[in-house]
Amino acid sequence: MNEIFQRLTDALLHKNPKLSASRARTWVELLWEDFETTYAKAGREYKGTDMAEKVVLQMIQSYGDKLHVIAGKNPKYSQMLSDEDNGVH
Repeated sequence: MNEIFQRLTDALLHKNPKLSASRARTWVELLWEDFETTYAKAGREYKGTDMAEKVVLQMIQSYGDKLHVIAGKNPKYSQMLSDEDNGVH
């Protein structure tokens, strides 16, 4: 699982160099958890880590360059990311 998160973190850092490595990793974990939670709430059968990785990667490709802006606008993410370093890696 750590390898998957590292690949996704690297993809996010490539897409958004304004994020620190630790902030990018936190975003990956948040996106992963949100996907799994939403999928479960919808009553869908879990398709495994390959599916989760694919969906999170799609989110990164679509919105990765804007994630540093979202944290300030969404209280859920703002609170979870507030204590982390926001410097460039």
